[in-house]
Amino acid sequence: MIPISIKVSLDLVKSLYAKFIDWDNEMIDLETSTRSHATNTAISEDLGQVEYILTDKTGTLTENKMIFKRCCISGIFYGNESGDALKDVELLNAVASGSSDVIRFLTVMAVCNTVIPIQSKSGEILYKAQSQDEEALVRAAAHLHMIFVNKNANSLEINFNASIIQYEVLDTLEFTSDRKRMSIVIKDCRGGKTFLLSKGADEAILPHALPGQQTRTFAEAVEQYAQLGLRTLCLAWRELEEDEYREWSLMFKEANSTLVDREWRVAEVCQRLEHNLELLGVAAIEDRLQDGVPETIETLRKAGINFWMLTGDKQNTAIQIALSCNFVSPEPKGQLLLINGKTEDEVCTSLERVLLTMRTTNSEPKDVAFVVDGWALEIALKHYRKAFTELAILSRTAICCRVTPSQKAQLVELLKSCDYRTLAIGDGGNDVRMIQQADIGVGISGREGLQAARAADYSIGKFRFLKRLILVHGRYSYNRTAFLSQYSFYKSLLICFIQIFFSFISGVSGTSLFNSVSLMAYNVFYTSIPVLVSVLDKDLSERTVMQHPQILFYCQAGRLLNPSTFAGWFGRSLFHAIVVFAITIHAYAYDKSEMEELSMVALSGCIWLQAFVVSIETNSFTIPQLLAIWGNLAAFYVINWIVSALPSSGMYTIMFRLCRQPTYWVTMFLIVAAGMGPVLALKYFRYTYRSSKINILQQAERLGGPILSLGNIEPQPRSYDKDVCPLSISQPKNRNPVFEPLLSDSPNATRRSFGPGTPFDFFQSQSRLSSSYSRNCKDN
Repeated sequence: MIPISIKVSLDLVKSLYAKFIDWDNEMIDLETSTRSHATNTAISEDLGQVEYILTDKTGTLTENKMIFKRCCISGIFYGNESGDALKDVELLNAVASGSSDVIRFLTVMAVCNTVIPIQSKSGEILYKAQSQDEEALVRAAAHLHMIFVNKNANSLEINFNASIIQYEVLDTLEFTSDRKRMSIVIKDCRGGKTFLLSKGADEAILPHALPGQQTRTFAEAVEQYAQLGLRTLCLAWRELEEDEYREWSLMFKEANSTLVDREWRVAEVCQRLEHNLELLGVAAIEDRLQDGVPETIETLRKAGINFWMLTGDKQNTAIQIALSCNFVSPEPKGQLLLINGKTEDEVCTSLERVLLTMRTTNSEPKDVAFVVDGWALEIALKHYRKAFTELAILSRTAICCRVTPSQKAQLVELLKSCDYRTLAIGDGGNDVRMIQQADIGVGISGREGLQAARAADYSIGKFRFLKRLILVHGRYSYNRTAFLSQYSFYKSLLICFIQIFFSFISGVSGTSLFNSVSLMAYNVFYTSIPVLVSVLDKDLSERTVMQHPQILFYCQAGRLLNPSTFAGWFGRSLFHAIVVFAITIHAYAYDKSEMEELSMVALSGCIWLQAFVVSIETNSFTIPQLLAIWGNLAAFYVINWIVSALPSSGMYTIMFRLCRQPTYWVTMFLIVAAGMGPVLALKYFRYTYRSSKINILQQAERLGGPILSLGNIEPQPRSYDKDVCPLSISQPKNRNPVFEPLLSDSPNATRRSFGPGTPFDFFQSQSRLSSSYSRNCKDN
C-alpha cells in the first residue's frame, strides 16, 4: 500500500526541482542569453544516476561555427602552409587568372546548397542556411569573388568578378543521412548547358567518380584533413545530355509523387543520375570545441560516467576531436581499438580481436576505447549483437563514426537493454531519435535550431552546463527524493502501527484510536510541511560536489534508496510506534482519561518524534527549514488549542487540560528520549566509526579544511577472466539484486558478470547501479 501523501509530495517537490534548473543563473548561456529549461518534471532524480552519456559531436561538443580552412583542387593543396586557404597566395592567383578547375570548384561551393541570400538595407548580403557547412562554403566562395547574390523560385545569380552569371535550378536532390550527399541540377542561362553539381562525404562521392579518374590524391587529402580534426566535403560535377536529363526528370517526378516507399524510390532515382562524376576537389572546414568541454568530460568521467561519441563524421576526424576533448587519453596512457570491415567475416575477426584485448586488460592503468564505423556497426548489431553488447560493457569509451540517426537510437536501446541509465545529448534534428530513445534526453539550443531542445527532457545552452545539471541538480534531486519518499512511508507506517497495537487492547473491535479529523490533519498539516522544505536541504555545498565528482557513485549505487535503507525506515517506524504506544498507555493506564485525551497524547508524541527525526536527517539548516520544523510543532498546539475552545468540536477543553498536566510533558520527554536515543546513538556510531566519504567531506566543510583524496572511492582496476570464450556468448537471465547498507565504508563489490570467473568491480570504469548489485544483460 502506497500512501497518497507520497504521491502528492513527490509531484510538488519534483516541480520545484525543475524550477531550480530554470532559475539557475550559473547555467545561462551569456552569448545567446539562453536559460536552461526542464521540460520533464518527473525525472530530475534520474540525472543523479546517469551511467552512460551518448553525445553528438557537431554543435554539441563543438561550437558549430564552421570556418573554411583548407582545400585540395585538382590535386593541388591550398592552405597547408598558412593554415588558411583564403589567404593562400597561390589560390588567390589561380582565381585571378581564371583557372578553370578553381572556377568550377568555387561554382559548386556557391551554388550546390540550400542557402538563401538576403540583402540588407546597407547593401550587405547575409546568408541564411540550415547547415553551417553550407554557409561556410558560400562565405568562402564569396571571399574568393564567387558571390552568391540572389535566389528566386527557379533561378539564382552569381557575381564573379563583377560579372553576373545566371543559372536555372531544374531539380534539387536533397541530402539524407543514408545518401550522405546532395546534388543540384542547373542550366547555364548563357550557354544552355545542363550540369549536375554534387557535394558530400568522401564515401558517397569518390565511389561514383568517372571511370579512369585518379581518386588517390583526393582520398589522401581527405585523410590528411581528417588527421587535423577538420570536416571534409568532396565536390564534383558532370555535364548532362538533354535527353538523359529529360528521361531522368520524369522518373524523379514520379518518385516524388508516389505514396508508398517514397524515400526509397527517390533515393534509387537519384542514384541513377549521380554517377560518372568528375571530381573537382576536397574542402576542409574547421569546427572548434566549445569552451569547457574537456574539463566537463574529465569531471564526469571521474564521477564514473562512461562516454560514447556518435557522429556522422569520418573516423580520423572523430578520433582527433575525441583526443582534444579528453574522451580518450593519447598514447601511451590511452589505446584505441578499431573495428572495421565491409563483410561479416571481417567484422567478426575485428570484433574478436578487440574483445580479446579488452578481456585480457587487467590492472594496466590504460584508457581503452573502441572505434567503429557505421558499416561495421550495422553488421555487428545484426549478426554479433551479444558480442558487441559485451564489448559495450567492457569499454569505458566508444567512438562511433559515420552513423545514421537510426543507428544512434539503436545504440541507446542496446545500453538500455542492459539496464544502464542513459543520457543522450544533441543539438540537431538528426539527434531527436537518440534523445527520445534515452532515459534522459538533453537538447542544446544551438545553431541548428530548436528541434533537439524541444524534443528533450532538458535543454541547455552549452555542453559545459551538463556537469552542473548532473552533479548538482541531479545529485541533490536524488538525495532529496530518497529522503522524502522513505520519510513519507515512515510517518504513515508510524500511525498505522499505533492503530494496530490499539486494536489488540480494544478487543479487535475496529475502534480507531484517532478520529478522522486528526488522521487527515496528521498527513495534510502536521507532517507534510517539514518534509516539503527538504527540497532546500544540501548534504554538501555545490563547490564541494563539483570538486569531488566521485561521490556521485553513491547515487549511481542506490545507497540512499534501496531495500536496505527502506528496511531501516520501516524498523524505525515500528520502534517509534512501540515507544509512543507503550509510554502513552502506561502513563495514562491508571487515570480516568477520556479516549480523546489518550488519542491526543499519542498524536502529540508522534508529532514530537517527527520534528526530531526531520531535524537529525537535515544536513543544512536554513530559516525556512527551521520555521517549517519547529514552527509546525508550535502550529500543532495552536490549532488544537483553537479546536479545544470550540464546544461542538468533540475535543472541547482537552488540549487545555493536557497542557496543564505535568504528566503530559513528562510523557512527551520520555517519548522523545526513548525514541530518539537509540537513533542518535546509531547515527553517532556510523558517523564516527564507519563514516562514508560523504561524512568525511561534511566534516571537512564544518572544520574548514581541504580534502586532498577520498581514498578508495576512486575507480578500482578491472579484473577480467583471461580465458577467452568464442563470440557466441551465453548470458544468464536471472538477477540477484543485493544492496549494501546506506553508509557502508567500502563501495567495492562484484556486480556484473558474463559467466564464471569474470568478476567486475563496482568502481571500475564501466560500473553502474548498486555497489553490490549483480545484474546481467538481457538476452537480445
